[in-house]
Amino acid sequence: MRPLFYMPKVTELHINGRTYALQADADESLLSVLRDRLGLTGSKYGCGEGQCGACTVLIDGNPRRSCITKVGAVGAKSITTIEGLEKNGRLHPLQQAFLDAEALQCGYCTSGMILTAVALLDSQPNPSEDQIRHFMQGNICRCGTYPRIVEAIQRAAAASKKS
Repeated sequence: MRPLFYMPKVTELHINGRTYALQADADESLLSVLRDRLGLTGSKYGCGEGQCGACTVLIDGNPRRSCITKVGAVGAKSITTIEGLEKNGRLHPLQQAFLDAEALQCGYCTSGMILTAVALLDSQPNPSEDQIRHFMQGNICRCGTYPRIVEAIQRAAAASKKS
């Protein structure tokens, strides 16, 4: 139970290369801060239990479920949301590959899929189909576009080899 005159702590978050100072409870979910306070709505509320991957963000380059990540646990770590992937008006190669492979249907899972795939390609630039399927296993697509998602990741990996 909170004291009668409770004041949330001022928290500094480093998101998409910018620093945000805001009052937040340490127990508040990162997802609610991103969506409700900062207007970064690319991360979606799916299951609320960290099982579906719709809320995935990168924290220091690692995919994390923002619905179960508490603001107090983030500290000075670098957070990347889907909004932070494009640079100078150009889509990230994975964003472009998802479009080219038509790997999105309703789009609800897309930001979580792309951010998880970014982490995969950062750690394994040329993953096999089995490695892709294993790494992406925790992200659920309600529309069942899994074959096209795998294709998009393979396209992005191939494109990065060419550059």
